[in-house]
Amino acid sequence: MKTLIYLLLACTLVFILTSVLVAQPFFPGPPSQAPIDGGLSLLAAAGGGYAIKKLRDRKKAEEQEMQDLDI
Repeated sequence: MKTLIYLLLACTLVFILTSVLVAQPFFPGPPSQAPIDGGLSLLAAAGGGYAIKKLRDRKKAEEQEMQDLDI
């Protein structure tokens, strides 16, 4: 009889602990908003400057090619 009580107690303890350990916590709060400041604006400005440079270089190359064909 004592063995049966210990067995039931052990099984109950295992079932209770597993349900507590598997339980999910409450929903987290809303995420804090990421500020769009210095880093992102500098990256956007650098990208815009790079695009303008590439367009000017392409235009110069086309003009140079047209001058080479005229000669």
